[in-house]
Amino acid sequence: MGESFLGRGWSFPPTFDRSRAGVDMLQDEDDVISSLHILVRTMRGERVMLPTYGCNVQSQVFEPLDTRQKTLLADLIETAVLYHEPRIEVEKVDVQDDDALEGVITVQVTYRLKSTNSRFNVVFPFYLNEGTDVNLTASVTLLEEST
Repeated sequence: MGESFLGRGWSFPPTFDRSRAGVDMLQDEDDVISSLHILVRTMRGERVMLPTYGCNVQSQVFEPLDTRQKTLLADLIETAVLYHEPRIEVEKVDVQDDDALEGVITVQVTYRLKSTNSRFNVVFPFYLNEGTDVNLTASVTLLEEST
């Protein structure tokens, strides 16, 4: 049960390479990270054939940011990963509001790959304010710890 368990899939958004006449692929840990980004950014009901896929964090954008709201965001992500990402086990979801006055909430998900027992960390910045100069691309931070 090595890293082949983690799988291989299309990059998202799909990009095509004319020299190879094919689509760019992701595998192993990169495929898991891409899957997490897709899961967190998908609203439940958005996928016709998988109506329960997603975690609805976008529906919480204009809610007041208090302890209850942070707990709800963490629970939405943990539950979505539990049901839709069998390759990992979430160890911690931390909602940080240090930049809330600038309209940014950072959600840090620490998880363990079940097949390799390696720990990783992925960060999702959520932007509360609209604007044309806001970078909506999530930054990803990976930290591997020895097992």
